[in-house]
Amino acid sequence: MRGVTRRAVGWGLLGGVVAGTLDMLYATGFWTLHGVASQRIFQSVAAGALGTAAYAGGWTTAMLGLALHYLIAAMMGLAYAWAARDAPALRDRPWRLGALYGLVLYAFMTFVVVPLSASPRSATLPVSWTVCSVIAHVALVGWPCAWFARRGWDGRWSRRPVSHAFVDSTT
Repeated sequence: MRGVTRRAVGWGLLGGVVAGTLDMLYATGFWTLHGVASQRIFQSVAAGALGTAAYAGGWTTAMLGLALHYLIAAMMGLAYAWAARDAPALRDRPWRLGALYGLVLYAFMTFVVVPLSASPRSATLPVSWTVCSVIAHVALVGWPCAWFARRGWDGRWSRRPVSHAFVDSTT
């Protein structure tokens, strides 16, 4: 079992922040195209804690929602990094296992977290939202968490570390 390092924690957190940013850009972009203001998107996250009162709180509850979103995303990044500590496959196969992680996170958030939250149950969401959200959780959440965890533990982005033994320093 490896000890936890500052580097691994830092890269895990950064992976979560990148994933949170990409996920929020996706959500605000999608719903803006459907006429929903970004403030409302952020408030919908706060509604998980505050219920319908979040929608009456203006930018204060919108910023709370954004902060909660980033907290959750950071924890997702840290969770992958922590699991990758003792599971080399999680570091060696970021495309495959990061995609699987994104799918697991989508299912967990959709079928466990949201139903247990104070968020009001809305009308049926468009199928396009569901399909795009599954893809987004793979590409925008799972993959960044996996790639940043790899970087944190192994110090590499690529499959094999780059060898500098044959690099000519005169060119």
